[in-house]
Amino acid sequence: MEWSFILQVGVPIILMAFVAEYFDSTLGMGYGTSLTPILLLLGYQPMQIVPCILLSELFTGIFAGLIHNRMGNVRLFTKQKPKFKDSQLNFISNLKSYLPKDLKISLIIALCSIIGTVAAVAISVSLPRFYVKLYIGVLILTMGLLILITSKKVFKFSWKKIIGLSVVASFNKGLSGGGYGPVVTSGQLLSGVNGKNAIGITSFAEGLTCLVGLVMYLSMNQTIDWRLAPFLVLGGMLSVPLSGITVKKMKTDKLRSIIGVVTVGLGLLTLGKIFIK
Repeated sequence: MEWSFILQVGVPIILMAFVAEYFDSTLGMGYGTSLTPILLLLGYQPMQIVPCILLSELFTGIFAGLIHNRMGNVRLFTKQKPKFKDSQLNFISNLKSYLPKDLKISLIIALCSIIGTVAAVAISVSLPRFYVKLYIGVLILTMGLLILITSKKVFKFSWKKIIGLSVVASFNKGLSGGGYGPVVTSGQLLSGVNGKNAIGITSFAEGLTCLVGLVMYLSMNQTIDWRLAPFLVLGGMLSVPLSGITVKKMKTDKLRSIIGVVTVGLGLLTLGKIFIK
């Protein structure tokens, strides 16, 4: 890779990835949703962008989840050692009780995401881009408005909502490279999950989901241009520790309002790009 390419292309992309991932790991959304249209405007093609974004978020998502766990923003792991009994039934029961709730949510989201991601990648080559953007824009806008309208309401935790929203969000991710974080993060808030926990869970689950999407693209036997990937990974990874500190210091109520406003903004931005030429 030539130095001229690194300076002219690599450095700006590193900076863009740093900023985008900072907001993504701080608010649980914004990386693919913001970077994909920017890279399209710079002249890159979808098949150059989406696989590279999936690869970068595989690394940054898991790293962000670990950082948020370290900062106490989410509880993905525990130091307590499980006490397993002899029978298989008791083993499974003890294992389920040993796993922290936040980790269970992350794993459920990631597992359900396989369905949405596989379906999205399978039809991504034929679905008109206008309807993809319209669908994602309307969905994100609706989620943001719901958060703002119900900002003071306390929701009862619901596994059914978590499962449904994770499938929808992963469908968005596999289809366009974006639209995952806004749905999963805002969906968790509407399903009774605490704001800080939702951000850490989204980051970790998104990393696992991106692995599925990446495998699907690789299995399509198409030539993929990976030149953007190193810069996206580097920029994103550098911003993650700063995000962990920011979330730790931010008040939960304020964080929920910010997530609602940003979600609405992303929805309007997505729709605006469709109708305003």
